Amino acid sequence: MARITASVYTSHVPAIGAAMDLGKTAEPYWQPVFAGYEFGRQWLKDNKPDAIFLVFNDHATAFSLEMIPTFAIGTAAEYAVADEGWGPRPVPKVIGHPELASHIAQSVIQDDFDLTIVNKMDVDHGLTVPLSLMCGEQDPVKGAWPCPVIPFAVNVVQYPVPSGRRCFNLGRAIRKAVESFDQDLNVQIWGTGGMSHQLQGARAGLINKAWDNRFLDRLISEPEALAQVPHIEYVREAGSEGIELVMWLIARGAMSDAPPTVKHRFYHVPASNTAVGHLILENN
Repeated sequence: MARITASVYTSHVPAIGAAMDLGKTAEPYWQPVFAGYEFGRQWLKDNKPDAIFLVFNDHATAFSLEMIPTFAIGTAAEYAVADEGWGPRPVPKVIGHPELASHIAQSVIQDDFDLTIVNKMDVDHGLTVPLSLMCGEQDPVKGAWPCPVIPFAVNVVQYPVPSGRRCFNLGRAIRKAVESFDQDLNVQIWGTGGMSHQLQGARAGLINKAWDNRFLDRLISEPEALAQVPHIEYVREAGSEGIELVMWLIARGAMSDAPPTVKHRFYHVPASNTAVGHLILENN
């Protein structure tokens, strides 16, 4: 059967992608950010999966305010890189895994979670920046990501958004779905977005280091209790965009019930007025 062997958690700050695309990674401002991902890049090479289930949020690229799915799973064979207003990022297109994605959709929907099935979708920085951080620079024409990717978009942009509890339980349903797939596949699940940040209003630029690190502590050691944190705490403590962290709970819920092995933990501020968090957990 297929199995989820590890989970990866990372911010997806668009300016990080721009720094890579413009050759600025060695500049003093950016070097500490990218140094925090050196371990993860080598780890991914040493632990290459057969597929990545990547949880992210679309930034009004594939979905607009005209149609806002709470949970949307990509079942296509490939995904173009989105043009977010300044041209597509110079990275390879994303190859999907239609068979596994369709199986997960069938299983999760039968498990009473309503998913929107998407057969065509351009993917924006929410998905491509995590891939770039973990895989390094890739030639947009001759290069390729290391394995197929299943995009899973979560609405954390327009309220109402799903609760942490709902996301954590969805992760459990995804684990069940993967384990019932009849191919021997090594699957990783990635949760992206966050950490604390606010992009507008009187609190623009808000970063809460203490709250972020407490979130990481609890994500590792007490995820089910962490899943009970209400939306208002995310907004109050982590800023209006801090709600993206509920997507990390999907990845954590998909892990085994046994305590995981922490392979890497990294936290840095700032990166374009945003806190950057990164965590790698392996199943035991």
